[in-house]
Amino acid sequence: MLKHRGFPGRMPGTDFQFTIRRPNPKGVTPLTRRERFRDRKNVDKRVDAMFMQALWEQFGDQPFERGNLDAGRLSWLFGREVVPAEDPFDPASYEALLVINEAVARASFPEAFD
Repeated sequence: MLKHRGFPGRMPGTDFQFTIRRPNPKGVTPLTRRERFRDRKNVDKRVDAMFMQALWEQFGDQPFERGNLDAGRLSWLFGREVVPAEDPFDPASYEALLVINEAVARASFPEAFD
């Protein structure tokens, strides 16, 4: 599992994690598209925006390996702002390649690109 050096481990001052420390011994948690409903808490929206900003600063528009990025946090963006960069795509692989869909990400999280 690739560890993304320099990537923030969590949102500062909270327990919302962005990365994991080690591979899951029970198997890789697959990425799934999670529905973001309008009634989500403001803090959840801020965490998503901060995670998107960290992804953009680290990878930009280039494909990146999932590595130690948290599956739960990625799943909130997966299928919209973050999409597979390879075909076939294995959602249960730490080596899976992803890419930021810049147009969708800028529309969803304009503050992440300021």
